Amino acid sequence: MKLERVEELLCQVSSKRVLVIGDLMLDEFVWGRVSRISPEAPVPVVEVIRESYYPGGAANVARNVREFTPSILVMGLVGEDAHGERLTKLLGETGISLEGLQHDPYFQTIVKTRIIARQQQVVRVDRERPEPLSAEAQTRCTEKVRDLLPQLDAIIFEDYGKGLLQQAFVDKVAALAKAAGKLVTADPNPHNRLIWRGITAVKPNRSEAFAAANHPWHEPESVPLRDDHLLRVGAELLQAWKPELLLITLGEQGMILFDQTNAPFHIPSHAREVYDLSGAGDTAIALFTLALASGASPIEAAEISNHASSVVVGKLGTATLTPNELLESFRQNEGDLF
Repeated sequence: MKLERVEELLCQVSSKRVLVIGDLMLDEFVWGRVSRISPEAPVPVVEVIRESYYPGGAANVARNVREFTPSILVMGLVGEDAHGERLTKLLGETGISLEGLQHDPYFQTIVKTRIIARQQQVVRVDRERPEPLSAEAQTRCTEKVRDLLPQLDAIIFEDYGKGLLQQAFVDKVAALAKAAGKLVTADPNPHNRLIWRGITAVKPNRSEAFAAANHPWHEPESVPLRDDHLLRVGAELLQAWKPELLLITLGEQGMILFDQTNAPFHIPSHAREVYDLSGAGDTAIALFTLALASGASPIEAAEISNHASSVVVGKLGTATLTPNELLESFRQNEGDLF
């Protein structure tokens, strides 16, 4: 994949309009220093220096898309609480359309707090009360998707297993999108066993893929294309979900792409340093979807997604990347371009 081709696709990406549907979260980072152990228990005492907040979960997928195109909408639930207000404000400041946002006075906005010291995560605290989406809310969301479809190029389902994405809702949206000829991708969650029928592409990580296929975990082989357990899982998910494409992310081993007609294709990782894996999957599904929507072949889209993820894991916190950072990653690995 030549650098000129990447630049050509990025020019196409900037005009695409994408809707992200999924579990919205507020990511809170508490940055501090550790200089002593608590006398009350054998745990570090963190002296807080600063705090920062970012849109997380499905909202982080939208943030990643927003770096490449101004036309991004998000659909999900936020509570009518202080955290919901902060998340709504952050989304607006990022330039993400709130047209699909659903405010629910009975919903507790999901917050994930990470305490960081010495460039490492000390502990994570989750505040959430997962609840299934009500029938009334499903109807509202489905009708909103119907209204938005004519102006969309792609829909991303981002499932964190917190209740928004349920089978009936996913099936209705997927059917509407398929009838309209729209690209639909999904990032699944093993704790929410959905059947991703009618979806263009599904992107689990290795652990999620094994869980979805009801296979016990097996440690990775050194060569993914010789990993019989991984290949069997990929083949079974293709058969069960029947997507056009299945992209399984493999951490430090990169990604492996399956489709209905060709042999699996492995894309090695280009990460030079890994500081934080949080959000890498969000980046992967965002760039894979954008590339496909812009006319990239499946292998080209996977390569772009892989480079993007490799950049993001080198950053600490809920991170995104810019088009220039993506291009620079390709330049630094020009010997690997195909």
